[in-house]
Amino acid sequence: MICPHCERNLLRKERPGNVCRHCQREYALDPKTNQLGLNDLRVRRIATGLTDDGRIRIAPDQLWYALSRKPIRDRKPDPGCAGAAIVGAVISGLLAGFGELPFMRYACGALLALGFGILIVQSMGLNKGFAPMSRSAFRDAVLLPWERVYRALPPGVIDEAGEPWPERAADAPPPNAVLVCPDPSVAAFLTADGLPERHGIALVQGPEHVRSSLLAALPPHGPVLVLRDADARGELLVRHLRASLPGRPVVDAGVSLRTVRALPKAVPYRDPLHKPAPEEIQRLTALGEFTEEELKWLARGWRFPLVGIPPARLLAVVDRLAEQAARRGDAERGKAAETGFMTWPGAAPGDGPEPAGAP
Repeated sequence: MICPHCERNLLRKERPGNVCRHCQREYALDPKTNQLGLNDLRVRRIATGLTDDGRIRIAPDQLWYALSRKPIRDRKPDPGCAGAAIVGAVISGLLAGFGELPFMRYACGALLALGFGILIVQSMGLNKGFAPMSRSAFRDAVLLPWERVYRALPPGVIDEAGEPWPERAADAPPPNAVLVCPDPSVAAFLTADGLPERHGIALVQGPEHVRSSLLAALPPHGPVLVLRDADARGELLVRHLRASLPGRPVVDAGVSLRTVRALPKAVPYRDPLHKPAPEEIQRLTALGEFTEEELKWLARGWRFPLVGIPPARLLAVVDRLAEQAARRGDAERGKAAETGFMTWPGAAPGDGPEPAGAP
């Protein structure tokens, strides 16, 4: 690997304890001991690209996906466990035959079944799509060592310790739209880049936070924007909001399942923590909107997350939708003030665009 400090090419023996033998400086990540094969220079390069050369800030999970994308896509079956089980079965068989230990026959049979079972699972692709490192493990295995060495997170990466869904002040102007975003990393990213304040939108976590008082403060056609992952729960979230908010525009601003599956560069993954329950798949099936193949894909836990969208592109899309909502809201408030039904502070009369649509 290349030392991130003196840029010398280091052999494994030349970097004991993550310290360069040439410049005697410590580095954070060694590709030989990191599940993602990361080094400090690669993390910096990827972070610089995601932040658009420092023009925006990003959340840790956005960096996690960008660094995990290639390992998820290129992950090969690992015969190591199966091989170890088969070798153990051979040894058990020898002990049973020549060591006069008949009970080892049971161990031999169990290990053989285990080894060939692993091979079958891998050959069928049932283990594909899992990230080598989970989101939570990324923080412990990558970000904590980085902070210890450099006394800060990678360039442009925000600290998610605060509240990702900011509370609106009691004296704040009425919002132009409500943005529902269940992903705390994406919510923290949007908040850090000033989107809710810039466009006067209320950023909330889920449907339970879209209260009647919040909707009453919106202009008559103020939309509820939904920013969600392309997975089973994301599809259900949009439909739940539309059913529970009749007459209110609910705009799906998330990732389209069919669009993302058709993109050759999109890399979905599987997360055991987000695998849908059977009743959720039954609800999707009852909608009649998905093909059998799509339902199987969702049922196996495949998903494409919001954190997988390039941050600058995601911010631009949500910016555009929020700006449309703000312009429409100002126009509606201005018309209401002109007709005398109500007055809205800071409203400018005029015509607005059509309701915001999907990107």
